[in-house]
Amino acid sequence: MSDEEKRPSSDEREIKSTSDAGGNKPITTSDEEKRFVRKLDRRILPITCLLYLFAYLDRTNLGNARLQGLAEENLGGDPTGKLFDWVNSAFFFSYIICQVPATITSKLFPPSYWIAAAAVGWGTCSTLMATTFNFGSLIAARIGLGVFEAGFGPAIPLYFSFFYTRTEMGLRMAYWFGFAAVAGAFGGLIAFGVQQVGYGPYLAGVGGEWDWKVLFLIEGMPAVLLGVLTFFALPDRPESTRYLNAREREIAIERMNRGTSADVGAMINKEHIMIALFDWRIYTGGMIYFGVNCALASISAFLPTIIKTFGYTNALAQLLTVPPYAVAAIVLCMTSYTSDRMQNRGLAVAGACAVGSIGYLLLLTVPSNVHVRYFAVFCITSGTYTAIGLIIAWFAHNLGSETKKATGIPMFMAIGQCGSILGSHIYPSTDGPRYIRGFAVSCGLEAFATVCALVLWVSYTYDNAKRDREYGRPDPAANVDTSKLADKAPMFRYMA
Repeated sequence: MSDEEKRPSSDEREIKSTSDAGGNKPITTSDEEKRFVRKLDRRILPITCLLYLFAYLDRTNLGNARLQGLAEENLGGDPTGKLFDWVNSAFFFSYIICQVPATITSKLFPPSYWIAAAAVGWGTCSTLMATTFNFGSLIAARIGLGVFEAGFGPAIPLYFSFFYTRTEMGLRMAYWFGFAAVAGAFGGLIAFGVQQVGYGPYLAGVGGEWDWKVLFLIEGMPAVLLGVLTFFALPDRPESTRYLNAREREIAIERMNRGTSADVGAMINKEHIMIALFDWRIYTGGMIYFGVNCALASISAFLPTIIKTFGYTNALAQLLTVPPYAVAAIVLCMTSYTSDRMQNRGLAVAGACAVGSIGYLLLLTVPSNVHVRYFAVFCITSGTYTAIGLIIAWFAHNLGSETKKATGIPMFMAIGQCGSILGSHIYPSTDGPRYIRGFAVSCGLEAFATVCALVLWVSYTYDNAKRDREYGRPDPAANVDTSKLADKAPMFRYMA
């Protein structure tokens, strides 16, 4: 990057000097700040949540399409289920490879441009899945989908950190990630509706021959349209967005620097990239994310199939996926609100992982009671979705600087998405209807994630206490210079 690109504009220097003029103390009143946050919520949350709704629909609709004849038409029936597993996991290969470079690069572009381009890209790939005709074409579409979604998912926690403080991030991330659960419920309803209408010649036990193609069209095209809207409507960084007036920019800059220090303009701190690469806590977070993402990928792709093993028809199995996702969204929001109020993430993450592990244990140990097994599905969805939403919010603050967040968040996400690849391969059709291998692996990984979350909680708590003894307790609203040491700055405090 040239010196001119790194140098902040005159407007940005004026905003920064204004926000620094009052020293380290807040420059806003409580009522003024509440009005400001409500204004942010009205614009940022609807756009980003709807984007994630369609991103997740486009990522996970394979599970619904499988019950609508996709495998019969494109995969030669796929009696072992292995071809479907590879189609499902192809997304994650490109998603994992592209996450870190995409998120670091996103700092150099206005968020509205970057996120809009990603949405148009993945929406186009999802829509084109309706035109696929064999295994290779499905793989190509899924790889493209992963490339574009890699520029969206990890960039959102970084984007939220431009506007929201550590006491607000948990609930906002819950709203955002909760739409993954909403997508699961919504996807089941759409698939049920498509299957009830029936498109094309009727196929016994499947429905209309073209049902899965219509499903991809219905769930892919809205992402393209929403991407175009995002280009015009999503606010850019606080120091440059036209959505805020001069006074609101001052408030936003001051909030960005509470307990940390924000970058000004488009810049990348190369030293912080290296710091992130050698931070053991990011890799521990990645192990947690690995465990819960293994469960998440299997839920997304195989939940309709798993519920069908309870003895229901294809259409009813699609419909019965809705309540577990709806409950998961509610539990995620309630737990995240409590976590924000208590300023504690580690114990909440550990508890959520434990609930998910118990759900898998019930599926393993109760083979015949349909009611208990369906209750176990609620435990799995609620525990898994809650853990993922909370750990993203956890690391969105605890990495200290913007560049370390831009590196560390996609790092632990990329490690975790390797679990998604595993989750795509542990439920072959030949293991049905018990699927003991898949349930056992997911149960063990969620239990392991529980232990890792407790290790991180102890580590963060110990470091905070040690810094309090050595340097004193900092003012939570004060600016902390993280430009050199990121989260290792003496006055920086972790959220445990």
